Amino acid sequence: MVREVAIDYHEVGQRIAARRRSLGLRQSQVCEACGINASYLSNIERAVSIPSLEVFMRICDALDTTPDTLLLGTSSRGDHGLRQELTEQLRGLNRKQLILLKSFVTWLGEQEL
Repeated sequence: MVREVAIDYHEVGQRIAARRRSLGLRQSQVCEACGINASYLSNIERAVSIPSLEVFMRICDALDTTPDTLLLGTSSRGDHGLRQELTEQLRGLNRKQLILLKSFVTWLGEQEL
């Protein structure tokens, strides 16, 4: 059985704008990462335009978030909040720290906990 979900594009636009601001990004920075122009992103944030799936996924990538978070305001994964927090912490690490962390995560994945 398929559950029908109504998408409120005004809410989606607000979530996109809120996420962008929480990351300290300007519209121009997101546009550059997505390959779209500023007026288009502004229209998406104000629900004047509805992005294609391809553009929407590029926005999710640029904002380092999941589609369900922007579409529904929730994540289908219960641990999404923790993943977001870890992602934010990773931004502050240098290359040497990231390499060490990757080794640790690989080791941790091999453990039976």
